[in-house]
Amino acid sequence: MLAPFTAGWQSNDVHPLVIDRSEGSYVYDINGNKYLDSLAGLWCTALGGSEPRLVKAATDQLNKLPFYHSFWNRTTKPTLDLADDLLSMFTASKMGKAFFTNSGSEANDSHVKLVWYYNNALGRPNKKKFIARSKAYHGSTLISASLTGLPALHQKFDLPAPFVLHTDCPHYWRFHLPGETEEEFATRLAKNLEDLILKEGPETIAAFIAEPVMGAGGVIPPPKTYFDKVQAVVKKYDILFIVDEVITAFGRLGTMFGSDMYNIKPDLVTLAKALSSAYVPIGATLVSPEIAAVVDSQSNKLGSFAHGFTYSGHPVACAVAIEALKIYRERNIPDHVKQIAPRFQEGLKAFAGSPIVGEIRGVGLIIGTEFADNKSRDSPFPAEWGA
Repeated sequence: MLAPFTAGWQSNDVHPLVIDRSEGSYVYDINGNKYLDSLAGLWCTALGGSEPRLVKAATDQLNKLPFYHSFWNRTTKPTLDLADDLLSMFTASKMGKAFFTNSGSEANDSHVKLVWYYNNALGRPNKKKFIARSKAYHGSTLISASLTGLPALHQKFDLPAPFVLHTDCPHYWRFHLPGETEEEFATRLAKNLEDLILKEGPETIAAFIAEPVMGAGGVIPPPKTYFDKVQAVVKKYDILFIVDEVITAFGRLGTMFGSDMYNIKPDLVTLAKALSSAYVPIGATLVSPEIAAVVDSQSNKLGSFAHGFTYSGHPVACAVAIEALKIYRERNIPDHVKQIAPRFQEGLKAFAGSPIVGEIRGVGLIIGTEFADNKSRDSPFPAEWGA
């Protein structure tokens, strides 16, 4: 039997771990070994691996309408209902429309196209560049991998695309200057962002994209005033703010969205992963009423809005997502996270004194441990050691 070409940053191990079934927070391999799924799949199975309500939601929808598309002024009721749910649920800033994708990568690609479409409609054809951050993760398709700030996703892929710029990673422990306070660090990063905008020309910068807490880049919570300062800069130069909530939405930090925790007021929002607790692939983009109005007006002039996917708003995925959102609300998952997070954070941070631990950092139910030789930020262990 031929082995699949598996996805994602793995070594060339010829003996992959083959998972056979799941049960709550645990998964089992084909040999019956039990593992705590501490990464929740890939930051996504927020309700565990055996939630019967999600299985029932999928089964019921499969039995009623297993598929219909959302092209040419057609759609399905689960698609409409999920859009309404998300627009009412996201309260950090008012959102006007939802567009559904199959992943966070597709959602971020869609944001780039939407922003280009928006600026073209407004007669701003040069306002096309995007600023992301070093060590950010926004996906692995061509555009989303370009937004990503991890060299491994660029090397040998001829990425990033030339319209993507990267600014500083907000990791205080690793990147602060000697004697620099966290507040001073945040101020410097905001100034560096402004300097980059001025260097490129504000009239060429379309949007800034950021995760509330960096995930794949190393679990990096921002300095306290970082987002206040950054938002002031992008607003000053009429640059849209895209918040990538793919791993921070639906309670992981102890708030329903990461934007709630850090007072982020975005123009566009990226969702995926826990949107369906990963039971069915689905992603979403939320856009402000102002952007939605311009896109609607322009597409009416052209006769159509020529962007979409066969599976956009897939009724089964939407039905599962609707049920997942009900569970998050009924069980008050953000409050549950607030209650258990201190034990989780303090328990792991008890290992911070180890000479091989440089820093342990996190918030809510997300945490990362940075291993370093003799606690030095400048002395990571050699890659070949596999630490």
